[in-house]
Amino acid sequence: MNKQSLIAVVVIFLLIVVGLFAFTYIKKQEMVNNTEPETDNDVISQVDKYNVSEITGKHYFIDGTHTIVGEIIMPTPCDLLDTDVMVAESYPEQVTIDFGVINTSQNCEEKLTSQRFSVTAKVSEEATFNARFMGERVTLNLIPAGEGETPDEFEVYIKG
Repeated sequence: MNKQSLIAVVVIFLLIVVGLFAFTYIKKQEMVNNTEPETDNDVISQVDKYNVSEITGKHYFIDGTHTIVGEIIMPTPCDLLDTDVMVAESYPEQVTIDFGVINTSQNCEEKLTSQRFSVTAKVSEEATFNARFMGERVTLNLIPAGEGETPDEFEVYIKG
């Protein structure tokens, strides 16, 4: 191979490498510009859709078990409440109640509907409780149960 051919091959190779870097840079910029921050907005709008910033429940402590019962108003009867309890290993324990919504219906009439919940946790009497609704922290307002009351007797008083 003569010297000119070798220089031509090296120049072509360098142009290809520079072209690949430029192509990668352009595609990376397109991906950054096309990322949709709407995913965060979708979560916020979903939480706003339910208008839940505070959850009120009646708190019972019977035989070493905490039970919290209450209700949350949902915009449609197709919105079903889902709960999950997580206990942090500390003393006193820190209990987080995660509230979520399950709705697999495409068409459901908009009619405010109460969804009841009941969660239990076997933790010490000094345990602290907090709540999240669809991943967002909300205020948990616990009303102590009266003496002799049980969770089975929980009544919801509906106005109107």
